[in-house]
Amino acid sequence: MASSGTIAQRWRELHGEHSWDGLLDPLDLDLRKYIISYGEFPQATYDSFNTEKRSPHAGACLYGYDNLLASTHVAAAGDYAVTKFVYATSALPVPEAFLLLPLPELEGVWCRESNWIGYVAVATDEAVAKLGRRDIVVAWRGTIKSLEWVNDFDFTPVSAAPVLGAAAAENPLAMVHRGFLSIYSSSNADSKFNKTSARDQVLEELRRLMALYKDEVTSITITGHSLGAALATLNAVDVAANGVNAPSNSSQPPCPVTAMVFASPQVGNHSFKSAFLSFGDLRALHVKNAGDVVPLCPPVGYVDVAVQLPINTGRSPYLRRPGNVATLHDLECYLHGVAGEQGGAGGFKLEVDRDVALVNKIVDALEDEYPVPARWWVSQNKCMVKGADGHWTLKDFEQI
Repeated sequence: MASSGTIAQRWRELHGEHSWDGLLDPLDLDLRKYIISYGEFPQATYDSFNTEKRSPHAGACLYGYDNLLASTHVAAAGDYAVTKFVYATSALPVPEAFLLLPLPELEGVWCRESNWIGYVAVATDEAVAKLGRRDIVVAWRGTIKSLEWVNDFDFTPVSAAPVLGAAAAENPLAMVHRGFLSIYSSSNADSKFNKTSARDQVLEELRRLMALYKDEVTSITITGHSLGAALATLNAVDVAANGVNAPSNSSQPPCPVTAMVFASPQVGNHSFKSAFLSFGDLRALHVKNAGDVVPLCPPVGYVDVAVQLPINTGRSPYLRRPGNVATLHDLECYLHGVAGEQGGAGGFKLEVDRDVALVNKIVDALEDEYPVPARWWVSQNKCMVKGADGHWTLKDFEQI
């Protein structure tokens, strides 16, 4: 489990150059830290998403580019700069867990067709030496309601051709989940924020950044949890299939593309997995918690495309047992599991000093002996601010 070098020296190995062979059991210490670090990027989308339906900005981000990472206490906040917010809609009807909109009675709302679904960030000049390359991160948000969507969602398979580029012709039977593809690739002419799809927004920004840093050593890391993990999987293969990681006139070879996903539903069929695995610069690591129902869905006709890292938060002495549907799926509980997973040796020991209070941010997971309130992550006064005139006003919006 010991570290055997710095991140700058080991990043290709940790990024999946050898498909994490020999690193997963026992779980390499540097890889633990690496996975947790990337897990904090999608956690930031949960911690900054405006879920207040009485707000005109419901479904947007509470923060701006400059303070999103710092305000959500991402450990790597000083190493990355957010360059783009990403918005999604769906051409298909989807549960409210996927798209949360302001109450219809409200006036002056920011949007009634789209939600903020994630962001793109790039390593700063100062961080390049520490990281060993110019890393570009895409973080996708997951669902923000209960897991009832697992039962209500339409899992109809459709052709994966929209994300496979030229490889579509070689994999004509590759299919993916229609609902996930719709959220990833839908546009809406009536939406100010989805004139183009989430897919097109991300690919455009990645192309811009790859062109900007075309002569540097780069990597593209795409991360997400739950729905966000499914979108990250589609996005990763899309990037590799369409050569977004290989800008023209670059002095560098195509950069590695890695999907670092947590609690992902199964996105496509066996043919889609074959297509996914055909790209030499593409890797995916999937952290799966024992007892979490989401990675088992859809149960028929779909498979996992990634290298699997199983964890078992049920072994943690810090968490209430047995876990429930929410705690077994929660991303902070997943990161706690990564910090303490002992693999085949059994048991649980925190190898990374990650505060156990974090598991109660959004759920009620800790044993009662810990004086940490359940669901404690809330904005001060729910973003109500008292003005000089003595009146209170909702201030829950900074930047689109």
